[in-house]
Amino acid sequence: MRIIAGKYRGRNLKSPASLDTRPTSDRLRETLFNILAPRISEAKFLDLCAGSGAVGIEALSRGASHATFVDHSRQMRALIESNLSLCRVGTDEFTVATADALDYLRKASKQNLEPWDLIFFDPPYADDYEGVLVALAEWGSGLLDNDGLLVVEHFHKTNLPDESGTLHRTRILKQGDSALSFYAKGESVLAGV
Repeated sequence: MRIIAGKYRGRNLKSPASLDTRPTSDRLRETLFNILAPRISEAKFLDLCAGSGAVGIEALSRGASHATFVDHSRQMRALIESNLSLCRVGTDEFTVATADALDYLRKASKQNLEPWDLIFFDPPYADDYEGVLVALAEWGSGLLDNDGLLVVEHFHKTNLPDESGTLHRTRILKQGDSALSFYAKGESVLAGV
């Protein structure tokens, strides 16, 4: 795995040792960030089920102001911190948390944190996506900016809902065995996203 573009371009990242973690491919990451390019500058980015941290580090490399990395595994947390160190990312540019995605969102909703502009959610393909979608729809006013975007990576044959509370799917992109579903809040359906 490598960082594709931006200030950390070309840096090689450490990969998870376990086959239980499925990193987002370089090709899919490149496609994702080509779509997000107009929104990434100075964005607050949340990488849920972060694994190696490659997606959040790519966001920082391309101009995001801050990235929050969340993974339930202590081993993945250590890997994320190692990859951040390899790229020499400043400690003021990121936060790393060891937590289940749903638990993290529950706690974050109670803390009145500044909302994220972009949330990327990539759980293991066998996971239940609905819980996080419902949580973001219910608590989304405090977690996802009004003009924010949630991107969910999933197996291309997994059917996600077109709507979940205030979240509406605006686009689905399939590439190989993976798919990206883009969700926006309210009626703000985004042209091209």
